[in-house]
Amino acid sequence: MLGIALISVMPFAFARIGAVVGMRARIGCHTFRATGITAYLEAGGTLENAQAMAAHESPRTTKLYDRTGDEITLDEVERITI
Repeated sequence: MLGIALISVMPFAFARIGAVVGMRARIGCHTFRATGITAYLEAGGTLENAQAMAAHESPRTTKLYDRTGDEITLDEVERITI
């Protein structure tokens, strides 16, 4: 029973911690899942192993948590001409 109660208060706990440290972005359980999967893939891990660790049936689900392509380089920004 404690597990169910803990799960139900976690989103509020994350929001409160975020507010205390001045974070404006919303954080939750999936934020940490995405961070873990992204860190694993950046360290050379495979999508298949990340899928197994996350207990996803489909690699498409695991790919939703992959943030490795979210970084924009300065070279990309400098392509913009005004």
